Amino acid sequence: MRDSLVTIAYIAASALFIMSLGGLSRQETARRGNFYGILGMIIALVATGAAIKDGNYVLLAAVLIPGAVIGALVASRVQMTAMPQLVAILHSFVGLAAVLVGFATYLGNHQVAEGEALIHLAEIFIGVCIASITFTGSVIAFGKLQGTLSGRPLLLPGRHLINLVLLIATVALGVWFIGANGTEGQTALLIATILTGILGIHFVMAIGGADMPVVVSMLNSYSGWAAAAAGFMLGNDLLIITGAIVGSSGAILSYIMCRGMNRSFASVMLGGFGTESGASPVAGEQPAGEVQSIDAEKAADLLNQARKIVIVPGYGLAVAQAQHALAEVVKLLREKTADVRFAIHPVAGRLPGHMNVLLAEANIPYDIVFEMEEINDHLKEMDVVLVIGANDIVNPSAMDDPSSPIAGMPVLHVWESKTVIVMKRGMASGYAGVDNPLFYRENTLMLFGDAKKVVDAILSAMRS
Repeated sequence: MRDSLVTIAYIAASALFIMSLGGLSRQETARRGNFYGILGMIIALVATGAAIKDGNYVLLAAVLIPGAVIGALVASRVQMTAMPQLVAILHSFVGLAAVLVGFATYLGNHQVAEGEALIHLAEIFIGVCIASITFTGSVIAFGKLQGTLSGRPLLLPGRHLINLVLLIATVALGVWFIGANGTEGQTALLIATILTGILGIHFVMAIGGADMPVVVSMLNSYSGWAAAAAGFMLGNDLLIITGAIVGSSGAILSYIMCRGMNRSFASVMLGGFGTESGASPVAGEQPAGEVQSIDAEKAADLLNQARKIVIVPGYGLAVAQAQHALAEVVKLLREKTADVRFAIHPVAGRLPGHMNVLLAEANIPYDIVFEMEEINDHLKEMDVVLVIGANDIVNPSAMDDPSSPIAGMPVLHVWESKTVIVMKRGMASGYAGVDNPLFYRENTLMLFGDAKKVVDAILSAMRS
């Protein structure tokens, strides 16, 4: 009877997870998707606890309750600017948990059916290796996003050869592990864990800041496959299903991110593209011209006079936490019957969907937020495009300069509008480390300063 109830609960939780993913695909249904996911996880935890035969429920509660409290506190206090690194460190927890499950499964001497021993050992080895890469790679991603580690790619001489040697050594250790027993098997598994951990560190260290959105989604995929591998090791169908959902959705998201930058997944993993935020233009390059700067009052006048306005948010908006003041500006403009829209590039910010969540936090209406493909053809009709804290995603070099590092990357054609106002702290380049000719165009006006302070000043000028 208990086994049947657990199976039913697992099916219900799996269905809720799928419904959650569907809900999260749209802003309007994201809250409902989150609710489905929370409900599914509660059912999964209760069912898993009930499936434990002769288990120590006191010990289980002593682990689960503090973990739930810590998670709730962290989630309630984290700022939107810190969300990418929070996601990265959570991925590392999944990887570490899968590594520990793999070792526990191997050392526990679980009985398997005759003829399935090799498959079982292969599951353990592959699962532990994927989880080890996920763990160390996620820790490095956290360090880069947090600023503890430099955002510049670490490009060691012969780095591809190093990766190849580590991969070959891991495969050889896998052969040794499957054919070994006892202490030898433990040694092979431990060495493989260390090597794949180093591989994860080297992989992510070689990836620059411009590719961090892809890294986050890639690690999301890895954590899913690590969880699925743990499910196979534990014989837990729900963990297999959930891990497969996360792994496949993360892989699809990585593909979407790569397409948004016109880069292949292999080039992201091996290319080392992108430098840290705010890098200076490439040495030897000269500015493309002179910039025209304005103050907040002039910007407010232009916005008040405009009938059609598009706002392009970037990571600078998140860093300055200017979204709430910007929402007030949008409210005033819409009260004046201005047509105000937001244009979101798929790799804006440091997390897939980062800008969408940021705007939702400020209660920006969903129906005025558009993706790049939806709005690019309409930018030529706009009176003013306000770019806040974005750089590479509005760089015309992607279309005009075949030699540019971002050549071919789909960008927002903001320069086609009548007037472009670019809000930046200074003239530093973006993650790609290349100059932006947009800043020197005749219809571009530069508004320098901290985004929060400048938006506040525009809001004050509009109210007065």
